[in-house]
Amino acid sequence: MTNVIILHGKPDDFEYYDVTLPSPSNFHWIPWLQKQCMVNELPASTPEVFRVFDASFEDWKNEFQRYEVNSETILVGHSCGGGFLLRWLSENKEVRIKKLILVAPWLDPLKFMPTNYGHDLFEFERDRNLLSRIDNSIIFHSDNDMESIQLSLQEIQSVWPDFPIRIFRNYGHFCPGDGDMTTNAFPELLEEVLANL
Repeated sequence: MTNVIILHGKPDDFEYYDVTLPSPSNFHWIPWLQKQCMVNELPASTPEVFRVFDASFEDWKNEFQRYEVNSETILVGHSCGGGFLLRWLSENKEVRIKKLILVAPWLDPLKFMPTNYGHDLFEFERDRNLLSRIDNSIIFHSDNDMESIQLSLQEIQSVWPDFPIRIFRNYGHFCPGDGDMTTNAFPELLEEVLANL
């Protein structure tokens, strides 16, 4: 049975500890997408990485691997979550999945993440054959996203030149309030999740 795993990005520490904001897995369009998957008879999980603002690759991996990933799985990753999925799939070459959908994937090209605490999240060998193990893949990218996302996309294109990309105009980092993205509803993403099932 097809299942969906939706992985959040990496907020700053002040956002993480702000009690007026939801947890990362319950923020922005993630809970909306999870609910839409469920009403379309797709089980959907939203892993929550503890202290994600300074989490190492092992921290991400330990949380993510609590969920089943198989040839019927659809993986959705936002920002840092998308970068994590590229590493995890690169390092788990035996895994095949149904879909990989990356929304504004981030690989920290400007080295924002501190080098202490074992931060090695994006220090990995890119598997150039990664897309051959995925039935369908796509990147959602906004033309006015931040510089580090633009540079991340350039790197992804250099490693995986056949990775399909859908360009959005004025959607910022795909967070409600960024440009033309005004609500938590993300129908274009839901359409991609449900396509060809």
